[in-house]
Amino acid sequence: MTFNEILNGLPTIEHLSGLNVKQGDEVVHHIPAIQGKLGSLRLYYGLAEKFNGKLDRTSAQQGIEWFAEHVEDARQNPGKHPNIDLLFNVIEKELVLHLEALKN
Repeated sequence: MTFNEILNGLPTIEHLSGLNVKQGDEVVHHIPAIQGKLGSLRLYYGLAEKFNGKLDRTSAQQGIEWFAEHVEDARQNPGKHPNIDLLFNVIEKELVLHLEALKN
């Protein structure tokens, strides 16, 4: 399946203004609800819903699968896809983070 096909099966995000990725009380990453970031926001919100707000090795691996065809480009071009880079980082460093959906 392609990224867009996968997105169509994930929860909608019209009620969100963004999503924070937190380590303890610190926001380490933010995805705003703006054009160009809506696919990533929807994917991360899907992860938050599926994994009860937990971003760890297991949920990060799911996120990489959902990013589909964009993953190889992210591997070849570090920094080009920061939302995928974050998932790589969670797996590599065995981080456990929290996904906080920000409602309108």
